[in-house]
Amino acid sequence: MNRRDRRRSHATESPRARRIREATEREQMLRARGIDPLDPPRRSRASAPRPRRWRRNLVLLLVIVLLSGCTGSWLLWQRVSAFNDEVSSAGSLSSSLFFPLMGSDRVNVAVYGYGGPEHRGGTYLADSIIILSIDPETDTTTMIPIPRDLWIEGFPEIPDNAKINEAFADGYVRGGVYEAGSAATSLLTKVTGLPIEHWMALDFTGFKAMVDSVGGVTVDNPVAFGYTWSENKYFAGNWDGGSFDAGPIFLDGTLALDYARTRYTSVQAESSDFARSVRQQRVLSALRGKIGGGLGALGPGLAIMDALKGKLMATDLSAIDLYLLSGHLGADRRIELTEGVVLEATSNSIGQYILVVIGRASGSDYTPLQAYLKTELARPLPSPSASPSPSQP
Repeated sequence: MNRRDRRRSHATESPRARRIREATEREQMLRARGIDPLDPPRRSRASAPRPRRWRRNLVLLLVIVLLSGCTGSWLLWQRVSAFNDEVSSAGSLSSSLFFPLMGSDRVNVAVYGYGGPEHRGGTYLADSIIILSIDPETDTTTMIPIPRDLWIEGFPEIPDNAKINEAFADGYVRGGVYEAGSAATSLLTKVTGLPIEHWMALDFTGFKAMVDSVGGVTVDNPVAFGYTWSENKYFAGNWDGGSFDAGPIFLDGTLALDYARTRYTSVQAESSDFARSVRQQRVLSALRGKIGGGLGALGPGLAIMDALKGKLMATDLSAIDLYLLSGHLGADRRIELTEGVVLEATSNSIGQYILVVIGRASGSDYTPLQAYLKTELARPLPSPSASPSPSQP
């Protein structure tokens, strides 16, 4: 068949016949090239698309982590915010210490311990008064215990004159715990000459709960002693309260409170307010060690927050500030207001034991005390030493 006849034949063939003919011609052409038309073409390994399952899995994992982190952060913040609302007069998103702790001026915070509603005697008297003075430039903390028997005259916070520990109680009677903290801190600023802008207060029940929440603490007690809570039993040598051995001792919340508070002991040196303040420092330092730092502090911090719910604590600092302050519970130095140096013992008009400032020009003159604190705070810190004892300030 010549080309003209072939074209004529193609013009008259049906569409189906044409498709069959074209398929047959392609098959013949492939066979002529040595290609089996029945074997489907295969893509080379290099050109095959890579599986994308691992990418989908990675994206899914990232989404899960992100959602878990957001949910966890939200739940964590809810706990922190609820705690803040219960114990603080400051907003939960505020911070009064963040920038000052990065500055150059000292940051002073007053810490009060008091009996609380469950304490039968002297319910709201400040059982302990401590100033934490933080030097941001050296990141060090000086602890200044204030004797509760320090006599106060000439200030509106205690209009009838009294021991300094009554300022907290008088403020509590006037307006509750926040008025107590504010009034006591205002007086403390005037007496010491130190700018004290913030405070926190913890009652005895809260102190015990805080120690128990971290599983108790261990302190190094240098001197063994027995103790009692009765003055008559003290003079009789009846140590029915219990005893503390020398060396490392474990304290749960109840024992930690006894260790920090007792002043009727079998060892004379352990029966002073000075000795009490030293023991309080040991407990606070041990508590600071149990809290830890960084992410490791999250668990103990949350446990302490949960334990202090129920009006066991009050402060004008936010929960954020309390976290920042927790790193300064372990003092690098102490300044003691000791008898014979800056204070002297005497009696008031009704025969109470009181402490007054040496060198004062009048009953309301506290400039010698202020000068003493200023001088002591300006001294360089001593080299690190072992835990202090009453015989070693």
